[in-house]
Amino acid sequence: MDFQKTQEPIGEENWRFSPTQRVLGRGDESRALAGVNWCQTARVATVGFCFHANFNYQWLRWLERMLPGGGVKAVTGKVVLDQLVAAPLTISAFYVGLSFLENRDDPFEDWREKFWTSYKTGVVFWSTMQAVNFSLIPPVARTVFLGGVALVFTIFLCHLRQRKDHKLE
Repeated sequence: MDFQKTQEPIGEENWRFSPTQRVLGRGDESRALAGVNWCQTARVATVGFCFHANFNYQWLRWLERMLPGGGVKAVTGKVVLDQLVAAPLTISAFYVGLSFLENRDDPFEDWREKFWTSYKTGVVFWSTMQAVNFSLIPPVARTVFLGGVALVFTIFLCHLRQRKDHKLE
């Protein structure tokens, strides 16, 4: 069942929606799913599964071998390396990879227009998340934690990419 009647009213509605409906929009499921661009979703998933997942797994293993431990010096080194090496690579792979999958004439157009905004936002977001990751999350769970955090950042990148009014900064 997609939704259930609850005893207490929630706002003006007294329906509790499934997680899918909360993410995609409340109401009739067919109406909520009608606005989803499944081709775009498949392209984002392809870039994520083919590049980002593999890269992040190997990257985290390499960082832990190079700078083992969770002390301040090791965590700081990992975060700095992550922002100087991994961030530009992964953001570039996102924009160029999606443009390639869309057969755009200029696969670097989105990258040129949105890279710096994405990178600057990512430095703040990822530095914080990776500091948490490297200092509080056990190494065996870091890739999973990173995957959840990456989903949030990917939503931001997709939103930024869909904006037509974005200007080069």
